[in-house]
Amino acid sequence: MADLSSFRPAATVSTLAPTGQDQSEASLLSRRLFLTGACAAVAIGSAVLTAPAAFARTADTGGDTVDTGGDTADHTSSIDDGESNATDSLSGERGPRSIRRALDFLRIASNAYPMSNPGPRLAQSYADQLGLFSTAFVYDNALAICAALAGGTQYEDLARTLGDGVVYAVDHDPVHTDGRLRQAYNVGPYTFYDGNPQPYGFVMPDGTANIGGQFGFTGTAVGDMAWPGIALVHLHHHTADERYLETATRIGQWIIANAYSDKALGGFCLGVNGDNVPLPNVSTEHNIDCVSFFGMLASVTGDRSWTQARDHARGFIERMWEPTKGSFYAGSNDGITINPDPLPLDPQTWSWLALRDKRYARALEWAGSALRVIDDPSAPNSQLPDGTTIAGVTFSSASETSTAQYNGSTVNPGGVWLEGTGQLATSLTDRNRGGDRAKARRLMCQIHTAQSKVGSGQTLGHTALAADGGVVAASSLIDTGFGFGYFQVQHVGATSWYVMAAEKCNPMQHGGLHE
Repeated sequence: MADLSSFRPAATVSTLAPTGQDQSEASLLSRRLFLTGACAAVAIGSAVLTAPAAFARTADTGGDTVDTGGDTADHTSSIDDGESNATDSLSGERGPRSIRRALDFLRIASNAYPMSNPGPRLAQSYADQLGLFSTAFVYDNALAICAALAGGTQYEDLARTLGDGVVYAVDHDPVHTDGRLRQAYNVGPYTFYDGNPQPYGFVMPDGTANIGGQFGFTGTAVGDMAWPGIALVHLHHHTADERYLETATRIGQWIIANAYSDKALGGFCLGVNGDNVPLPNVSTEHNIDCVSFFGMLASVTGDRSWTQARDHARGFIERMWEPTKGSFYAGSNDGITINPDPLPLDPQTWSWLALRDKRYARALEWAGSALRVIDDPSAPNSQLPDGTTIAGVTFSSASETSTAQYNGSTVNPGGVWLEGTGQLATSLTDRNRGGDRAKARRLMCQIHTAQSKVGSGQTLGHTALAADGGVVAASSLIDTGFGFGYFQVQHVGATSWYVMAAEKCNPMQHGGLHE
């Protein structure tokens, strides 16, 4: 494992796309990116953070020349070929203990700063070693709510705590009163790289929510709205607390009022940056989130306007389908022209969870084959300890050929994106065709190996973490192909998907977290 403590991040966020990469190419992305006020044309994450969270890239991934892998028939193996250290199940005591440790990690992340957060709070997304300090991404917190509910009644208090934090953030924005969430918040004190202290917890002295301004996480993205909305609808279903449904409704209304696209491809645009400037990009992933969220609101409320909004998002998704490959494109930069590559994992896995449409079911086969990787410690840039091999899927078709560097460290094209591997396991389990659950179990065993063998010596809120608690974001440093990377650091998002896969849940369906 690489010694992440050796990295010394710079104090600034660059507003430029990676070297050699056009901003329009980098701009289509997912909920993990930046929406900085200084970079209106660049979507979340295409701004380059010169810190371990997304080390400044010094090599181009090849951009528009990346080979997307073609049809799945071009690949000689798939995710169910039987990796070296996989077993057929996660049965016996190992499985339940592993999931309890994962859920306990989520609880630790939510309680990292008890003196600063006696009331409402959110969970810190990554271990301290990533260099993002106490940043709490709302997407990760939405997943943690869903995972806690999936974990059973003994974790409902954790789900409520984080749900109350989301409600507080909506109700106490320092600038706006329109129901928006920011991409991320600070949840504990720290001193920034330039020596400037951030002394507060989640709630500022004036009662407002502590938005993540140091890193530019002040924008509002549709996916970052939809996922907390999904989580709050689930919380309402489990608790009958009307506050959660009321807040989810406000979130949905914000999306419709601020992101509805009337361009040729339809759907909902990316959102707004930190200066409240609309972003024209339209993401397949975000619209899949909207199909799930609006569909759940329609189911709960009976209001047909939610059905209409769901169908508007679905129309865009269906236009992104590429039948020859059997996969979905990432989206469009302008709502008119489709971006042909790179092809990311999320739209493939979430399309099943949200749509459950047999016409698009083979996107899971494409993901399991075209994005399959094996992280072998003998590879030049692997960070795995000797004797540990991990198989799974990577972030996108560009990840497999990247030679990017982050602060001098070259990515491993064979690195496994463990959050995405949990997504694929969750989707296969839910689809449950012949062999799907066996494939999912093998993927789960790979994640369990990562939980057991990777991520030791890390802290959260300066408190030591168990070596086998949270799941790291990636088995080795990987490049997404969209201007940011994933690192070998314990992560709330990756851990949450592991829990939901193990509990055989579907967070994108109403009632899908079970009782």
